[in-house]
Amino acid sequence: MYKFALIGYPLGHSLSPVIHQTAMEYCDMLGSYELLPTPPEDLVSRIKYLKVNNYNGFNITIPHKVPITFFLSSMDEVADLAGAVNTVIIDKDKELHGYNTDVHGFVSGLSESMKLLLKYQKAVIFGTGGASRAVVIGLSQVGIKEIDFYSRDISKIDVLKKFYLEKFPQIKFRFFQYTEKIDLSDTMIAVNTTPLGMLGKYAGVSPVEQYVVDSLPDKGIVYDIVYNPVETEFIKQAKKRNLKTVSGINMLVNQGLKAFELWTGKIVPANIVTEAVLKRL
Repeated sequence: MYKFALIGYPLGHSLSPVIHQTAMEYCDMLGSYELLPTPPEDLVSRIKYLKVNNYNGFNITIPHKVPITFFLSSMDEVADLAGAVNTVIIDKDKELHGYNTDVHGFVSGLSESMKLLLKYQKAVIFGTGGASRAVVIGLSQVGIKEIDFYSRDISKIDVLKKFYLEKFPQIKFRFFQYTEKIDLSDTMIAVNTTPLGMLGKYAGVSPVEQYVVDSLPDKGIVYDIVYNPVETEFIKQAKKRNLKTVSGINMLVNQGLKAFELWTGKIVPANIVTEAVLKRL
């Protein structure tokens, strides 16, 4: 019997159990996927618990995606590049091996025609938090050549500039505050990595005004990594312009299924899991 878990704090209403239980049922596998709230001060004892109790692997969310790297025997190339891990395999010798499936999740949300459209083009990312790193790596994989960031928090900009210029010398980066007028007429994809639009206190809010979305070219793509609601205010703005849109539900499901594949070697169709997740929203 397989044993998996999610560690983080707070965990709130996670959909990860739905993803992995559905995947196990599809593969006719016996197993469990538990939510294990883990405050920062309990990380060391939680890792010991997972090893002693014979877990096969676990997912990591805030605030452990970076601290977990100190406990790993190895990291894949993407995790190393992102400086963050969201999936861990525990091998038979109780060694921990880290992966980042967020990048795979982001790229999987883009259709093949979208990927072709984005090659050598310019992207805009709203937000400079942890989620934006996976998006930058994903965009670099599809051949984006320029990325503009818009952020309300300029305190991080110098650190980010250094990181991105070192890791992605082939991409031209620029950083702006929201106070400046935004024109996306030369931009092929706009990505929201902020929590704006998420169910709760940010519901019904977009990272930008309608005029900004309206300035995108007719072939432009709007991608919101927020998945609840499926149709955020940002997505609604794009649909008013008949632009191509990608919901965060794609990233959520595909990053989860990549973790499942790493743990079990099994590939599960995303549409089956997406259907199960949508029923829970």
